[in-house]
Formats: sequence, structure tokens, C-alpha cells
Amino acid sequence: MSRPQSRPTVPPGLVVVDKAPGMTSHDVVARVRRIIGTRKVGHAGTLDPMATGVLVLGVERATKLLGHLALDRKVYLATIRLGAATTTDDAEGEFLGAPDPAALAAVTDEAIAAGIAALTGPIEQVPSSVSAVKIEGKRAYARVRAGEDVQIPARPVTVHRFDLLAATRAETAIDLDVMVDCSSGTYVRALARDLGADLGVGGHLAALRRTTVGPFDLRVARTLERLESEPGLSLDLDAAVAAAFPRRDLDRVETIALAHGKRLPAAGIAGTYGIFDPSGKAVALGVDEGKTARALVALNVS
Repeated sequence: MSRPQSRPTVPPGLVVVDKAPGMTSHDVVARVRRIIGTRKVGHAGTLDPMATGVLVLGVERATKLLGHLALDRKVYLATIRLGAATTTDDAEGEFLGAPDPAALAAVTDEAIAAGIAALTGPIEQVPSSVSAVKIEGKRAYARVRAGEDVQIPARPVTVHRFDLLAATRAETAIDLDVMVDCSSGTYVRALARDLGADLGVGGHLAALRRTTVGPFDLRVARTLERLESEPGLSLDLDAAVAAAFPRRDLDRVETIALAHGKRLPAAGIAGTYGIFDPSGKAVALGVDEGKTARALVALNVS
């Protein structure tokens, strides 16, 4: 009787995907599970189906990094269409009224620049009603689909840069090509909505491409088609931690102490950092708390 074949070991690490339009983030995860050969795959920060670009996926133990990676800055290239608002604040929603050519013609370049400036820096933003924000434990978009009137409170976000790259004027629309560098949790389609509202002509997001998530950008991203032909990680676990977090190297005694759950002396590093053993392996994510440090996430065990 033949022995059952053992499942091949899949190494932990990150896969950085250049997502195509029309796919949900869950669709991408499902495809990567099949390509890589493991069900233990998750993503750091969703992309709407209409959006393209960088989607960071964790494989095996690297899924433990994802909640921390999602808190980082993100950069987008987008097209904001002034002239009409939509029910979803993007091109997939129903239009709320028709464009007014006279009102659009009255929108000056100076008014657009002032509107963009007002939405730059620390701001209070109301997410789209069809966003994935949870309200009393249920996603906002699910409540909208159920016919509920969804009211989401404003929350603080930071738009580090909001640069106008080009403006194209037509009778029924003004298309603004922009670059947005923002904190996690910022909705670019909400920026489009609010800019259009501030200018009195309505606005929505016509196109969106994410170019950067934290330290990961399109230079390391691969399409699913390329991943199909060349399966493998973008970065192994050690390289991913080294790229995404400040580094703390331990000696042998400190490594043993950490393995036994003991606290270490503070490293003097702000925020979350990667902890490496003497062999260069990432063993944990840590954080200083006063004069000591503790492990937030253990990475050396499954």
C-alpha cells in the first residue's frame, strides 16, 4: 500500500500583488492560496474591485505581520471627476443629479487648488457609506445593501500630500489626476466626494491605483498571471520584517530570555520594531514600554 504524499512545506513571507481591476481582495487571496499551495494567506488592507495596484499578502506565519503593516502610509494615483456625485462616491455608483455645465465652467483653477489644500494635512473624514467600516459589528456596506440608512461618524486621518498632476476640462466634467499620500484608513473616494461638494459641483472617484503600502511598492509587485508562471514569495519572513520595521538584534542570552517570555531592556526604538536572533532570523515584533520591552507578536513558532 502506497503512503499518502505529505503536503509540501510552504515558507512564511509576503507576496506583493499588482491587483487587476474587477477583483475583490478576497478574490486575490483565493487565487494566491491555489498558486502558493496553502490556505493560510491573508491581506493587509483591502482594495475595492475597481482599484488596481499594490496588495500585500501574508503567507503562513507572516500573516501575523498584517495588522501592523495595515497601519502604515499608503500612496495612490487617482482620477477625481468633478461634475456629479454618486451613491458610492466612485464610478460604480448611481449618479446623484446631472452635471451643470455652467457651474463647472465657473470652477477656477484657484478654487480647485484651495479645495485640495483644505483636504490636506490632519482632517476629519466621513468614510463612504459603502465602505468596510464596522458599525455596531456590521460592515457599513452590508447595512446599506440591507436598506438601512447608514450614518458614519467622522474620524481623524492624515493626508500627507494631495498633489494635482493634471486637469482635463470638458463640458460635463473636470477630471483631476492626483497623487495622494495618506494614512491608513483614509478613503480617496471620500476626498473626491468632499472636494466636489466643497466646489459645489459634486465629485466622485473615477480611477484608483495604489502604488505604495508602507515600504512595498509596484517595483516588487507582480500580477497574478506572473505569479502563476513564477510561483514564490516576494520577500521571505526575515526580509519582510527587516523591510517593514526598525531592527533590534539580540545576543544569545537575550534570545533565550525572550523565548521564555521574559521582558528585555528597552531598545530606545519608537513604535513597533523587528527582533532578530544572533543568526539573523526574525523571532518577534516588539515594543518598548518604559524601561523594558515586550514581544507583541512571536514569529518563531507557527
